[in-house]
Amino acid sequence: MKKKELIIISILTILLAFMDISGLPSALFINVEILDITPIYFTLMFNFIIICIIAFLILKYLCPNWKIELNKNNIKDGLRKYGIVGIIVGVITSIAFYIGLQPFNYNPTIWKVLIEGIIYYIGVAIVEELYVRGLLLNLIEKLCHKNKNNTMIAIILSSVIFGLGHIFGVLDQSILLIITKVVWTIAMGIYFGTIYKKTNNLWLPIILHFIINVCALPYCFTTITTYPNISLYIILPTYLLLGIYSLYIMKKDKIQ
Repeated sequence: MKKKELIIISILTILLAFMDISGLPSALFINVEILDITPIYFTLMFNFIIICIIAFLILKYLCPNWKIELNKNNIKDGLRKYGIVGIIVGVITSIAFYIGLQPFNYNPTIWKVLIEGIIYYIGVAIVEELYVRGLLLNLIEKLCHKNKNNTMIAIILSSVIFGLGHIFGVLDQSILLIITKVVWTIAMGIYFGTIYKKTNNLWLPIILHFIINVCALPYCFTTITTYPNISLYIILPTYLLLGIYSLYIMKKDKIQ
């Protein structure tokens, strides 16, 4: 891999992460109000489109040799081998939110449920897996190519960065929530990274990322915007186990 391409990928990764976290540039000019749908969701989804266009153009014309592995290979086999655990984690998380958010005090339109609870999370899964696993993980792996454990280092380090990046959305919350959110996303990142490197297909973590994220659907039926403590008590051990499971896969299959 040429040094020039590594520099371009590094800049692209930082740019996409900044755009994803900040909502820019869409936050400056997109403010759509339709029914009871929160306007920020349209802003962020439009930003996802901009992010994907930028990534596509740079990868196609400036870094054509960079492989993020968006293909049809191993999807069914990968879901069969590793997807069940992700689905179980998503169901448990959804149940945790259901328990913590009762009694539900909001009756949304079907459009709010579809946009905020489903379609938005398709965009989240694609964009985050694109720059965290497709770019950042592979970048770290290549930079550490002289280390025999470069893949494992890349999976763990990219997951830690992924987890720390979620702090910005919960800085005004309790310490318990902040710690849970970071641990939860680090463990989730290790899971996605492990599956990505096991299957060499970015669609697998994208699909499982969506399945796990859509567990937030109960929030469409409440005005509560934080995570109840009872939910965190269920979620934290669940994701710790997910992280341990992912580390077990790495060790078992000798991912280095």
